[in-house]
Amino acid sequence: MFKKILIANRGEIACRVIRSAQEMGIKTVAVYSEADDGAVHMRNADEAVHIGPAAAAESYLIIDKIIDACKQTGAEAVHPGYGFLSENQAFADALDEAGIAFIGPGQKAIASMGDKIASKKLALEAGVSTVPGHMDLIEDADHAVKISGEIGYPVMIKASAGGGGKGMRVAYDDDEAREGFQSAKNEAISSFGDDRIFIEKFVVDPRHIEIQVLADKHGNCIYLGERECSIQRRHQKVIEEAPSPFLDEDLRKAMGEQAVALAREVDYHSAGTVEFIVGADRSFYFLEMNTRLQVEHPVTELITGVDLVEQMIRIAYGEKLDLQQDDVTLTGWAVESRLYAEDPYRGFLPSIGRLRRYTIPKGENVRVDTGVTEGSEITMFYDPMIAKLVTYGANREDAIEEMGRALDAYEVKGIAHNVNFLNAVCNHPRFKAGNLTTGFIAEEYPEGFVGVELDTETYEKLAALAVLVQLRHASRKKKKLAERAGEDWIVSEGKEKSLAVHVEDIKGGIDVEIDGTVIAVRSKWKPGKRFVKAEINGRKIIAQLELSRGIVQLTHGGAILDFSVQRPAIAELAKLMPVKVAPDMSKYLLCPMPGMIVSVHVDEGEEIKAGQTLAVVEAMKMENILRAENDGVVSKVSASAGDTLAVDDIILEFE
Repeated sequence: MFKKILIANRGEIACRVIRSAQEMGIKTVAVYSEADDGAVHMRNADEAVHIGPAAAAESYLIIDKIIDACKQTGAEAVHPGYGFLSENQAFADALDEAGIAFIGPGQKAIASMGDKIASKKLALEAGVSTVPGHMDLIEDADHAVKISGEIGYPVMIKASAGGGGKGMRVAYDDDEAREGFQSAKNEAISSFGDDRIFIEKFVVDPRHIEIQVLADKHGNCIYLGERECSIQRRHQKVIEEAPSPFLDEDLRKAMGEQAVALAREVDYHSAGTVEFIVGADRSFYFLEMNTRLQVEHPVTELITGVDLVEQMIRIAYGEKLDLQQDDVTLTGWAVESRLYAEDPYRGFLPSIGRLRRYTIPKGENVRVDTGVTEGSEITMFYDPMIAKLVTYGANREDAIEEMGRALDAYEVKGIAHNVNFLNAVCNHPRFKAGNLTTGFIAEEYPEGFVGVELDTETYEKLAALAVLVQLRHASRKKKKLAERAGEDWIVSEGKEKSLAVHVEDIKGGIDVEIDGTVIAVRSKWKPGKRFVKAEINGRKIIAQLELSRGIVQLTHGGAILDFSVQRPAIAELAKLMPVKVAPDMSKYLLCPMPGMIVSVHVDEGEEIKAGQTLAVVEAMKMENILRAENDGVVSKVSASAGDTLAVDDIILEFE
């Protein structure tokens, strides 16, 4: 077995590979950029080598620097993780020439499957069902419009070397095809160093289901079930699960056997994933094969008991698979939520900053793959995913319920994040019913995410919990609650929503009466604790807590509730207080995220129309198009291409 391997990646996936390697008794080497100096993956490895500046194009994507790090440390093999150089044939070739093992598939598989155009042609020739499209390269925007028209809208414009949602755009007309081609091309060169683009038909209301395959160098190849990956935003997966609630044994077998046949066709060895679009009529079409470890691999590991990273290392060393197809069993259910540094309340714009607080949930059926810790810096240079939360249950209902509890206990402070959005999706009736398509988020949140509207029962339980917190906080010096119980209180959110409650002190908690209904709250919570764990009417609940200026803020189930608990007379006076009005910023185009200006599309004095593209900002390897909300005239241009801006920096001013 290898004595030392290098992980050519960063963040949570580097930590994940390091963990399996060290459990196998293998020494590990991390590489890090200037931005990652002191990062968790660097500290977890046995050795660490600095490979350059913060930008991936000057560090993690430089093949010679990775090979030099191997030579410096004596690493015998390289695990590429996902992204970066994981599907780069030139990297695999360079390692082979240097006598360093690549923990991944052979060059034939990378060349034919890593390139989406080549893989489509090969799959078509092999008789695999494929999505209609134009498999040759698209030359320019005019060519993109021509081909899109021939295929028929809507179409998917995709980077040949793409992945992780980068370099992908859906176009419904000529204008979107032209614009989407340029954005996909720009993202592709930035993320992968390869700007080749192709176009295929976009299947409406599809499910995205993928098959995990595992193959050795001795001709053995198996599939380890499927993963449902339909919950996506901008073609980037958000929540995944295994198995799929849609597949039956016959369809699973058909897709699995087709995935294995494709893997054999390209002499595949290592872990790999064959992705399919699955229609409502159970027809399925080959999308692509990812010749690497997938982000969502933990859900497969939890239901099969197979450590995919360990298997990749053993296969790369030349060992035979110790599993046959009949040995693969799917037990229970697993769900994975991707924690992103992005603000769902502001259109999912990327967020950067230091993690002031970072508390991960724990439990027998909870797994957190992360590459950060409290105090870590989230920068603009890399993908915004900072962790994966995975939960397991005997069935889908149990796994989802466990996910809700874990998300309630996941504390992230210092940056904007999507924990509440993930919680909202997991609690959504349609998600719980398993009625999924890749359009789920766009369909259920057409105006974006604005928070969660809790049902009346849950809302009143949280209001009762806020009463307990406020009374214990207020009476902490008196060391008892009895003196404040037996009283009437008003629990309100602003001036529009309030509840009249009556409180009675009970051993271990309080009883709160609302409209004749008694809510029994029992909790050991004490002032100073940031989480409130309680039993409400006999059911366990957890909520995150912030106390500020008389406000009890509880975060639970994806909702953030700011409760004020006051005596009735005080509550009446509070209604008379003036409301602070935010300043009018409608005459400015503000930078919505920290990032770099790619282009400004208007000049001073130019008349603009609502919906017109004003500027493009790149952040965390994604391009964001800023459009005019109203008609108007540009009075001043304050930024230009290449400028790096902070949140709310002014780009344009309007008359």
